Amino acid sequence: MNNVSRREFVKAASAVTAVTATTLPAWAVQEKREPIKIGFIGCGGRGTGAANQALSANDTAVIWAMGDAFEDRLNSSLTSLVGEKGTRAEVPKERQFVGFDAFQKVIDSGVDLVILTTPPHFRPQHIAAAVKAKKHVFCEKPMAVDGTGVRSVMESTKLAKENNTNLMSGFCWRYSYPLRAMFEQLHNGAIGDIESYFATYYAAPLWTKPRKESWSDMEWQMRNWVHFDWLSGDHIVEQACHSIDKINWAMKNVTPVSATAVGGRLMHEGNDRGNVYDHFGVVFEYADGRRTHLHCRQMPFCYNDNNDFITGATGTCVVNGWTGAPVFTGSSDWTYQGENPNMYQVEHNELQAAIRGDTPTINDGDFMAQSTMMAILGREAAYTGQKISYSDMLASTTRLGPKEYAFSELAMPTVAKPGVTKLNR
Repeated sequence: MNNVSRREFVKAASAVTAVTATTLPAWAVQEKREPIKIGFIGCGGRGTGAANQALSANDTAVIWAMGDAFEDRLNSSLTSLVGEKGTRAEVPKERQFVGFDAFQKVIDSGVDLVILTTPPHFRPQHIAAAVKAKKHVFCEKPMAVDGTGVRSVMESTKLAKENNTNLMSGFCWRYSYPLRAMFEQLHNGAIGDIESYFATYYAAPLWTKPRKESWSDMEWQMRNWVHFDWLSGDHIVEQACHSIDKINWAMKNVTPVSATAVGGRLMHEGNDRGNVYDHFGVVFEYADGRRTHLHCRQMPFCYNDNNDFITGATGTCVVNGWTGAPVFTGSSDWTYQGENPNMYQVEHNELQAAIRGDTPTINDGDFMAQSTMMAILGREAAYTGQKISYSDMLASTTRLGPKEYAFSELAMPTVAKPGVTKLNR
């Protein structure tokens, strides 16, 4: 779409419609004529950005309904979206939903596409509800925080395929033009067989929100969700999962057999930092003996880095994670020469093209569940201090978080201790 004028695109799209109207599913043909109604669930900063990009993907798309656990977050997001997009983001009060059940109300409000950007703990439940209702879904990464959640996402993936509805992940590097081209080169043998992969995600600590007197334990933890493993999965799952997904991509989505890891909490102090670690180092082992590695941390006053170092039989490739610029050495002199549009915008452009039937249905479910599972596997290997198999982690009965949701008392979760903390199998 970036290489053609709007007039040319409309003409081409009209031709496609005429040719395929008898073969496309009914919903696809219908949505070619009507605006896509977007349901937006989880009105934080990333969610607001995703909603804005969804509106930018098509000038007839509208925000139809919004939902969040907190009214102030919904109002802030709504004000921002209306300021950016005007009437297409004006959601009437009757389609603004607040509370733990807001997600279902949004799904049931008549939307076509659901954007899921709440804290990751809630993602499996929300994906399941949206897919069951035959809605198209954009779900931010990660997709779960424990094996129980991943298994639910895997079931939703199967149902979305049966329904022929779109299921797109927030693993945005899969939608980066340079990285798509780079991984194609790698998979075509540009540096020979990949022998190892080392990824770094060294970053600064994330924000904290001081507790207000009116906040319950539950509200305080949810307002600071990035610092609690039951809500975020810890930063290896919530943030460094991007690097793990690129490892998974390079390995052609082959499942590792096990992981060993180290990790701890050296600079996180006090309840404001919840119970998450501030550093991890993980080794994933594969059936053929290859190993891939991840180092990640969230520490102040330290060197930051987000790079991928890939070693092949005949050369190497280094990828700067923040610029997306790959550099090959050895047997390949390939460099990327094409366009480099914003990968976050590409996600929504391609999703809405698929919803309208202009391109095939998208289902990212298999790799997004596996990459999420690998991140959880690395975390639990560090938390327990044990070598854990992928199959044991996927089958684990561990479910992080409370059994019921209410703005009331909620015990402070404990910090995991390697050699003491156990995996529920």
